[in-house]
Amino acid sequence: MSSGSNERMFQFKYDPVTGMSEWVVVEGDDNHDNVVQPSSTIDLGTTSYLDMLNDNWRNKAYRLAIDKTVTRPCCVLDIGAGTGLLSMMAARAMGIADCTLASGDKRRVIACESYLPMVKLMRKLVHRNGMERKVTVINKRSDELKVGVDINSRAHILVSEILDSELLGEGLIPTLQNAHDELLVENPKTVPYRAITYGLLVESRFLWRQHDLHNNEVCLLDGIRLVPTELNPVLNVKAQQYPMHCDSLEEELKTLSEPFKIFEFDFWKRPDSHGEAQICIKSTSTGRVNAVLSWWVLQLDQEGTIFYSTAPKWIKHLQADFSGDGEWCDHWKQCVWFVPGKGLSVSKDEDIHLHAIHSEISISYNLWAENQGTKIHSNHSNEFQLTLSPEKIAVYSDDYWRHQVVLAVHNALRRKDSPLCFVVDDSIFLAPAIAHLCKSSRVMLLFPGLRERGFRYLHSIADTNQFSVDRLKLLDTQIDCLTIHDTDGKKIDLLVGEPYYYGFDNYLPWKNLRFWKERTRLERILSKDVSIIPGRGRLRVCAMSLPDLWKSRCSLADIEGFDHSVANNILGACGNLPSREESPMLPFFVWQCGGTKELSERLTLMEFDFTKPMSSCSGKAKVRFTKNGTCHGFVLWIDWVLDVENGVVVSSGPDNRYWKQGVKLLKTPVTVTNHDQHYSDEHHSVEMEAIFDSTSSNLILQYDFV
Repeated sequence: MSSGSNERMFQFKYDPVTGMSEWVVVEGDDNHDNVVQPSSTIDLGTTSYLDMLNDNWRNKAYRLAIDKTVTRPCCVLDIGAGTGLLSMMAARAMGIADCTLASGDKRRVIACESYLPMVKLMRKLVHRNGMERKVTVINKRSDELKVGVDINSRAHILVSEILDSELLGEGLIPTLQNAHDELLVENPKTVPYRAITYGLLVESRFLWRQHDLHNNEVCLLDGIRLVPTELNPVLNVKAQQYPMHCDSLEEELKTLSEPFKIFEFDFWKRPDSHGEAQICIKSTSTGRVNAVLSWWVLQLDQEGTIFYSTAPKWIKHLQADFSGDGEWCDHWKQCVWFVPGKGLSVSKDEDIHLHAIHSEISISYNLWAENQGTKIHSNHSNEFQLTLSPEKIAVYSDDYWRHQVVLAVHNALRRKDSPLCFVVDDSIFLAPAIAHLCKSSRVMLLFPGLRERGFRYLHSIADTNQFSVDRLKLLDTQIDCLTIHDTDGKKIDLLVGEPYYYGFDNYLPWKNLRFWKERTRLERILSKDVSIIPGRGRLRVCAMSLPDLWKSRCSLADIEGFDHSVANNILGACGNLPSREESPMLPFFVWQCGGTKELSERLTLMEFDFTKPMSSCSGKAKVRFTKNGTCHGFVLWIDWVLDVENGVVVSSGPDNRYWKQGVKLLKTPVTVTNHDQHYSDEHHSVEMEAIFDSTSSNLILQYDFV
């Protein structure tokens, strides 16, 4: 990287619709009045920085703890400094004079941040708040810092916020180990002071469906087995903790224990890389343990008066001292660890033994009941095993979804003799479904994300599903280069996709329109009467009240006395923006977004016709409000019309909790009323237009309240 006033960096850019990726140069400068380049804006706008900075309880807790801990001039080290908020808090608490410090002065705040776009933003914020003489910004990883080179002396105080929902996933342990070994004085002060993880045993059919496909599909009648009994667990989720908002699951969970303490991590001393805990838990009810729900509590000060908890609201009353103010936030969730298979059957008052293990970056569990000798532990992988997201496992467990897909494929195949079928996406369900329904079919697979792993998996389940692997072919040629020679001299009779692309879990719904792009690239080798599944896509919209989500994505102003307004553009702020700025559309599981309420009818805003080559298109709709309330934004999703003629549809809307929806938040919330009521000063409807640009794959949403 070059030095001087103009900095250049490379950033990895990926277009999920085209499937193409490249390294691009991002230009930047240190002019504190300029905003950071748009490519960095898009990158940082999908992170949790904005939500974290809008977490008032977190900000207040850190400020109170830093004010109590930094009581005299000394050397303070902030690791993973982000926007520099904690560094500026420490400098203010220390009361460093405004004059320029001598190079050897030990009264300094060192802000260490490795991510260059964040460093550039931090420098702007430090300058905006008049702290550039008090805070030294270093663009390095903390384990790259050298005492006597980067910093003058070991630090007396460590302030940090390198925590994820699991606590350890951002490298807390190795970071603390290196800091204590190389960067901190003996017996340093730290903010936070310690962290404690807690757990709860729960029964939940919703959570069970997200990992145990084998036992869920046994009851299904379509005859397709993605997880044959003899190969269980050939298809599974990773044995890890999954971040999830559990407030919305309160009515669907049956608690089978009281909360219990698991691990304690002290920031003020060097942690161990590996730790184990044996915990005996008394079951509070008869049931089946499907998951271990966990959260953590931060003790920020040494005296134990300032706490922050990530427990769900319905748990916090059991930990009253740690409750905080109960505000919803998205950057820290609870975690779910799935108990393999059907779970552990327990009786009331039975002793359950939990063996918890932590590595440097994660926590895992084994458990067993007092009267059951076999431990329930994570399944070991085999050479054919595929790991998918919990949401995808749940989709493949869903009887309705499978029925709709099988029905659409059946309707298409009944008109074809010895068809050549082409699976254009990463669906592992479609190939066995086609082979099961049509014994004379040949199936060619693109598998752009799964590739050989997916193909080996299909080989492993072929015998159980009674089809020959000779009927399958994995295409190695890039799709733009495919010719009729690659399809063995035959044109494609059936082109299918779910659509599903491996690794697309965090993208906006319309990024799955990559299916349309792929179909267009194959135009030259499609037969004249080719069937396309899905045949159409409908972009759907609903106006909603989303107070918690809107607040978490609101533009920044004063945060504990520090102006953060310069960060709004790069962090993708949505609410309270200047009139000239537009908020981004972001992917969320709407059901996990705190308080929500639908305020309008659900309408189709635009249609995509997959039977024709990809093209730009647009659509308009007048959305009428059906309820009174405050509108914070619009939720958008795609209904996939698998069979146009017979109306076979699957939806990725808010009712389906296994897909993320696209959310467009308003700059300013709008009070709306039912369109049947007549109040001249209230809004009854909104006129909307959506424009899809096939060249850039971007979706633009325009709206006007009337």
